[in-house]
Amino acid sequence: MIEKGNLISEGKAKSLYETQNQNELLMVYRDDTSAFDGKKKEALKGKGEINNKFNAHIMQYLDKNGIRTHHIENVTDTESLVHRLDMLPVECVVRNIATGSICRRLGVEQGLKFENPLFEFFLKDDDLGDPLINDNHIIAFNWGTEEEIAIMKEKTLIINKLLCKIFSDVGLILVDYKVEFGRKDGQIILGDEFTPDGCRIWDKETGESLDKDRFRKDLGDVVESYQIVAHKLGISI
Repeated sequence: MIEKGNLISEGKAKSLYETQNQNELLMVYRDDTSAFDGKKKEALKGKGEINNKFNAHIMQYLDKNGIRTHHIENVTDTESLVHRLDMLPVECVVRNIATGSICRRLGVEQGLKFENPLFEFFLKDDDLGDPLINDNHIIAFNWGTEEEIAIMKEKTLIINKLLCKIFSDVGLILVDYKVEFGRKDGQIILGDEFTPDGCRIWDKETGESLDKDRFRKDLGDVVESYQIVAHKLGISI
């Protein structure tokens, strides 16, 4: 029986609680949805459950394929038990196709396919708008070491190969995504989540967006689109 202890942190769509084990935390997925650094907010019924089960499926798949993650098990429909990590304050972003902020930032063509995946680091800071940073910033401000930077890049690109295949096999395109890492027992481990909240997924035939862009762009059917992706991947909701 997992005992929910003190609230440690509360993000835009998840909350973290202590448990009776100091090395494990309870991650609670809420129905809250936000965009544009929290300027747009709404509760979408059922999203928390979908994201919890979606994340568990992806994390278990990555664990089986050599990417160690913080996920231990799902406890309820909206709660999962995870290892406590010392999180690095950076987001690792991989882009397979140009869309969103990179098009605005660099003026590149929407839908441009990269010959090789494009990797970028961003500082995890909502107040600053999660600014783009590079390796030198991470080292200079002691957010991570040179070795940790290399490991994060390597693992993120391995994740890309693994996930692009399973998405492609069911008629989906993994356009881009973000992941976060933390330290545990001297190792760099995948933390946070992998859900349609933090990636872009397009239907291979129609090009239809099936991720949080539907919320950002007021396209509707956000939860329904998440359900479509989950169903294609064989995730029971």
